[in-house]
Amino acid sequence: MTTAGHNSLNTSSVNTLVICGHGMVAQRLLERLVAQPRLPFGRIVVFNGEACPAYNRIQLSALLAGDASEHSLCLQPPDWYHRHNIEVHQGDPVTAIDRDTRTVVTASGRVQSYSRLVIATGSRSARLGIDGEDLEGVVGFRDLRDTRKLINISQRHRRAVVIGGGFLGLEAAEGLRSRGMAVTVLHRSNHLLNRQLDPTGGALLETALTERGLTIRTRTSPAALLGRDSVRAVQLDDETLISTDLVVIAAGITPNIALADTAGLNCDRAIAVDARLQTSDPAIFALGECCQVGAQTFGLVEPGYQQAEVLAQVLCDNASTAAFEPAVIATRLKISGIPIFSCGQTQPDGDTESVIWQDHETRHYCRLLIRDQRLTGAVLFGETSDGPWYSERIQQADDISPYRAHLAFGKPYCDAA
Repeated sequence: MTTAGHNSLNTSSVNTLVICGHGMVAQRLLERLVAQPRLPFGRIVVFNGEACPAYNRIQLSALLAGDASEHSLCLQPPDWYHRHNIEVHQGDPVTAIDRDTRTVVTASGRVQSYSRLVIATGSRSARLGIDGEDLEGVVGFRDLRDTRKLINISQRHRRAVVIGGGFLGLEAAEGLRSRGMAVTVLHRSNHLLNRQLDPTGGALLETALTERGLTIRTRTSPAALLGRDSVRAVQLDDETLISTDLVVIAAGITPNIALADTAGLNCDRAIAVDARLQTSDPAIFALGECCQVGAQTFGLVEPGYQQAEVLAQVLCDNASTAAFEPAVIATRLKISGIPIFSCGQTQPDGDTESVIWQDHETRHYCRLLIRDQRLTGAVLFGETSDGPWYSERIQQADDISPYRAHLAFGKPYCDAA
């Protein structure tokens, strides 16, 4: 049920769960809540900062490349919310939390009381802190609005610069290239996808993407974005100028914590929560990219889904022992059709040994990191079918010495050994 905002105070004795934000993780929480054996809430109210219901953000790159439609991104049809008696207010984000009265205020002036509050405000593109970031034509790549803007600019202009050679930056670059733009990628690290790949894997990826028509510049940072109203050029740290009509900033994310911080909740880089996803206020919880467990923040959807699983149990049963434990998350990516897999440690250190296998003809590459006869990391490029099995070995930390000689050739060989 989607309703427009108004200024009345919604106070009722009904147990009310209020959720701030409606991204993929908030939607997963809703799905897990309605699947619980007993739902203690008479009302569930969602305030969404975006103008449309939750959608699959992972598919934004396919939308940008022209391989998906907006309609296909939708996670649940409108009647799903109606059926489960969930109120969603689109385009009306929560702007303030009053913990004393247990109410929230939204942008439209609506005041809503809560018994339990969940903050799922996600994150935004990190700012570079350089001149010209606010010029027309400088865009992030985080949501549907950004993606629509990028598609629109790509239809009118020819040149783009993408700042950031991580997963999001490369997805944006490939999408714009497939729409006919000439794209330059700037990446300050020594190699692409430096969080997921080792230098060899990064070099293989750079070669493949260069052959497809991208211009890649590693070890390069922008010093300023130039233009009067719209961006016209990027000035690099070596004084070089690159002319452009569009700059996409994809150099990391910043958790959206202003709402929690202003309400006096404990925050560090993100909103501090315990293993039950509870903040410093027992009635308020947080999950996804805006939360922090111990020293760890989360930029992937998978841990957010695990948190949603735990939080649904915690919210429905005070005695629940469900707890979120950050696990080693495997990354499976496809960048312009090239499969990449990475799990655990990606760079060797003084205590690890490396097993490396490379086929120059097919450009398949595998690097396994071993410590004390246990697998601690795997980087696969071009052929990733053994990834999940390697990931299992890393999680379980079992002794690999019986089949160590066959490890690089994957599960069938190791099973045979």
